[in-house]
Amino acid sequence: MNDDLNRFLAYMASERGLSTNTTAAYRTDLEQFSVFLGERGLAAWASVTRDDMLAFLLFLKERRYANSTVARRTAAVKSFFSYMVDEQFITSDPTEQIDSPKVDRFLPRSLSTTQVDELLELPLRSRSAEGTRDKAMLELLYATGLRVSELVALNLVDVVLDAATVRCLGKAGRERTLPVSPTAITSLEEYFDIGRPQLIRNAPATDALFLNHRGKRLTRQGFWLILKGYAEELSLSDLTPHTLRHSFAAHMLNGGANLRDVQERLGHASLSTTQIYAQLIETRGSNGSNGTYTAVAVVEVAEEEED
Repeated sequence: MNDDLNRFLAYMASERGLSTNTTAAYRTDLEQFSVFLGERGLAAWASVTRDDMLAFLLFLKERRYANSTVARRTAAVKSFFSYMVDEQFITSDPTEQIDSPKVDRFLPRSLSTTQVDELLELPLRSRSAEGTRDKAMLELLYATGLRVSELVALNLVDVVLDAATVRCLGKAGRERTLPVSPTAITSLEEYFDIGRPQLIRNAPATDALFLNHRGKRLTRQGFWLILKGYAEELSLSDLTPHTLRHSFAAHMLNGGANLRDVQERLGHASLSTTQIYAQLIETRGSNGSNGTYTAVAVVEVAEEEED
C-alpha cells in the first residue's frame, strides 16, 4: 500500500505542482488513513468501502481535529482514490459519494498574456534540440489546455499537422480532438524537422512525441524540471505545470468563448468544474502591467483533481 502512496505523491508533486510542505502534509494525512485502515483489518485499497471512509471521518471528529484539518485529510484521501481509479489500480472509488467540507480555495494564479509571451520565448534563446522541443511543448500546452499527463502521453500519430489538430486521451479514457494554433503548429514542425531527429539519433525508434535527451519518452517529472528552470529565469516562483492550462481557460473566456466550449477543450466531465473559470476577474497591478487572473469563487476541495 505504501508503494501506491509514494506513486500518488510523486504524481501530485510533478503534475499538480504541490509544494514540498503540502506534499508532506498529504503524506501525513494518507499515512494516518492507512494506519486507521490497518487497525480495521484492511490490507488492500480495493477492500476499502464507503463505511470505512465514514468511520475515518468520525474518528477525526471524535479527536476534535480542526475543520480545516478534516477538510484537508478528506481532500487528500479523495484525491488519492480518484488517482487510483484513473490509473486503473482499483475499479471503484469508495469516497465518490462522500461530500467534501467546503472551504475557500483560490484558483492558482494564471499568467497574463505578456507573461505567457515571455515564457514561450525563453526556449528560443537556445537553438538546441531541447530548445525546439521545449518551445513546441509550451506552445502546444497553451494552445490546447492539455494536462501535462496528456502532453507527455502523446504519440506521433496523435498530431495531424495538415488538419492542425491533436488527439489526446484524458481522464477515464475520454478521447478528444483539439484544434492547434498556427504558432504551435509552426513550433511542432520545427521540432519534427530539427529537434526530434537529434534527440532520437542514438536511441531506439519510439512512437513517443516528446523525447528526453536520451531519446526516450519525456516524463511528467522531466517536464516539471524543465518548466521549473524557465520559471526561475522569469522569477515566477508559483509557476506549475497546470499554470498554462489555467491561463488557457482564463484567456479563452476573457476572449468571449462560452463555458461549454472551454469545458470540451479542457476535457471536464462536469460543467461545474469549468464554471470556476467563469468567476475569474482581470486585475491590473499598480505598475500598469497586463492583468493577471485570480479566482473569487468558493469551491469544494474535491474539485481540485479535475481542473
